[in-house]
Amino acid sequence: MSVKSRNNVQCSGSGPMTMLFAHGFGCDQSMWRLVAPEFAERFKVVTFDLVGSGASDRGAYDRKKYSSLQGYADDILEIVDEFAQGPVILVGHSVSATIGILATAAAPQRFAAQIMVGPSPCYINDGDYIGGFSREDIDELLETMDANYLGWSSNIAPAIMGVPDRPELGTELTTTFCRNDPEIAKHFARATFLSDHRDDLARSPTPALILQCSDDMIAPRAVGDYMHARLPNSKLEIIDNVGHCPHLSAPDASNRAINAFLAQVVEH
Repeated sequence: MSVKSRNNVQCSGSGPMTMLFAHGFGCDQSMWRLVAPEFAERFKVVTFDLVGSGASDRGAYDRKKYSSLQGYADDILEIVDEFAQGPVILVGHSVSATIGILATAAAPQRFAAQIMVGPSPCYINDGDYIGGFSREDIDELLETMDANYLGWSSNIAPAIMGVPDRPELGTELTTTFCRNDPEIAKHFARATFLSDHRDDLARSPTPALILQCSDDMIAPRAVGDYMHARLPNSKLEIIDNVGHCPHLSAPDASNRAINAFLAQVVEH
């Protein structure tokens, strides 16, 4: 099985460096359609679907491999080896920002920078750490998914998207969630929401942009502050936006922040 078919890898643009876009839980690469084309004149742009999502090869889903986020990070390194041109700027949304941290920690020489959209290294509150959820909250979320994945998706996706004045975006995210195989989605949810990669932040040496929304139910501001304090070379940028998907709900602001970061870090 080729990496291209396994992850439905798509390439566009050209340039001396590569921007690799990794989507979040329940999503697929179409979520980058308002951001990725902005960079195709200056970079090689690579988008893909995590195994088990979008148009990836569902037959490649290995429950043991993908029981932790490291399995997805290993896939990213294979995509980089096969499709990247020059140093890589890894753009990861939500859990894929954490997957990106694992990938850059494993092979820092391949990456010039990371851009993390709505990241969180741990979703569960722990002492002074505010992840946004209690363990009971997460257990209830997972139990609800187990009982009725499609119903859970219909309720949670619009809340995750935010921007209530643009309900079509919530509908789109709901549709994307519902296209996923429920058993794979539930397994991925456990790997995502029960993970704790706070100790891995210091292992990732690449310059990083932490791009957060001012009001995000999944990744509260405290998480961004925590990551900024612990990532060795990071910048925190807050977008005035309600929701967890600014690349869809606030693409212009997202692109401005990304461009400003790239001008400072890799294009100076």
